[in-house]
Amino acid sequence: MSSNLEQELKNRLNSKPILLMTHLVLGYPSLAVNREVIRQMAANGVDCIELQIPFSEPIADGPVILKASQESLKNGISVEECFTFGQEMAAHYPAVRFLFMTYYNIVFKYGEEAFLRRTKDIGFCGTIVPDLPPEEGQTYLATSKALGLAPVQFFTPTSSEERMREVAAQGAGFVYCVARRGVTGQQTTFDDNLDHYLARCRRATDLPLAVGFGISNRADVALLVGKADMAVIGTATIKLVDAQGPEAVGPFIAGL
Repeated sequence: MSSNLEQELKNRLNSKPILLMTHLVLGYPSLAVNREVIRQMAANGVDCIELQIPFSEPIADGPVILKASQESLKNGISVEECFTFGQEMAAHYPAVRFLFMTYYNIVFKYGEEAFLRRTKDIGFCGTIVPDLPPEEGQTYLATSKALGLAPVQFFTPTSSEERMREVAAQGAGFVYCVARRGVTGQQTTFDDNLDHYLARCRRATDLPLAVGFGISNRADVALLVGKADMAVIGTATIKLVDAQGPEAVGPFIAGL
């Protein structure tokens, strides 16, 4: 069964060459700044936003997001505040599809079913949990689907096509295609290897493909048109807010 999110993304692709998903770390540098950044993202046509609930050991994240998570935790952000803030954002920006991104320890500690039910209740459409392989996440996957949430799965350049097919069959909404090995934030090389990899991803599933890790400008996004369905911008936005303040986000997103 295709999820609501999958169908909605496919509908949006009828009028756009590629969709855009952005990412921010909740509580960094503050929820007030997060609020302003999301306002500008929504105003400039972002399709999906992944809101990261900070965790002390974010293994998929590079130094920029790691530092943001640590700062947010140091400032005392709680999971409860993340839910409350998420609910406010989902109510305010109905055209944007919101997802939580976090690590499984947070979900486990909160209670898997309670976490997912709350995510659904606040108006989110899915979750991204990079450290939970499908083999270990059967209850998470089943509960998500029962609630109508998309448990987004990952492809990596080291995945075999058989593995890709297995993983995609367990997920919903879209597949997050990690553009290269390593952590977030380093520049990704757009070359034949990436094209070949994305062609393998496309063969493995009918779900929309979102590509992230190291995408930072209009040229990167343009190179993905026709090869992927959604570009993911994370570290680039955090660096921009650090350097120029939240008001720089609108023009940056519009320029993509």
